[in-house]
Amino acid sequence: MPLLKEKDKEALRKELSQKMVDDVRLIVFTQDVPCVFCNEAVQVATELGEVSPKIKVEVYDFVRDQMKATELRVDKIPATAVVGKKDYGIRFYGMSSGYEFNSLVGAVIDVSRGESGLSQKTKDALRDLDQPVNLQVFVTPTCPYCPSVVRLAHKMAVESDMVWADMVEANEFVPLAQKYRVAGVPKTIINDNFEVAGAVPEDLLVAHVLHSVRHIGPVQPR
Repeated sequence: MPLLKEKDKEALRKELSQKMVDDVRLIVFTQDVPCVFCNEAVQVATELGEVSPKIKVEVYDFVRDQMKATELRVDKIPATAVVGKKDYGIRFYGMSSGYEFNSLVGAVIDVSRGESGLSQKTKDALRDLDQPVNLQVFVTPTCPYCPSVVRLAHKMAVESDMVWADMVEANEFVPLAQKYRVAGVPKTIINDNFEVAGAVPEDLLVAHVLHSVRHIGPVQPR
């Protein structure tokens, strides 16, 4: 059963044809053994790929294609990497459903254009980053406040090679959510040891990121 209605596909087709510039690869990692929502993650990417000829969908098995997963730093499934002319470090862990489908569409457009759309003040601040930053934004599909933080984190990844940004669906990765004591969403984990609760504005999240570089996490710049 299709996830996107025909009228939604038509609206998306029009939006993407107007806003996309370069081709974008949606690289999905799944697994043959039982994996909750893996099939759905593939279906979301496939249906999105059917909407625009500029969206290319690739599907890999997390076990059989471990070298590819390692290359893209994918460590759990289902996972979707949004890659354009370069790998900006944008990842979706879990099914991009509900409110987060718009986050996926937005990421596709940003990657296609190679432009973050962030304020000049933010761009200047991120340009000064000299240490790696990993952002994990925990969300749920029914959270209306989550996409703004996901979009902001992904835009920061587009803007800076030092930033790597993941959307993590909390209900699909319960042990990980428990590890970071995610009691409400959105919740952003910076470099594995600094947290930001709630839907914070651009300038505040940037301030937290700049503060966090004093506590280097176990990630490397691209």
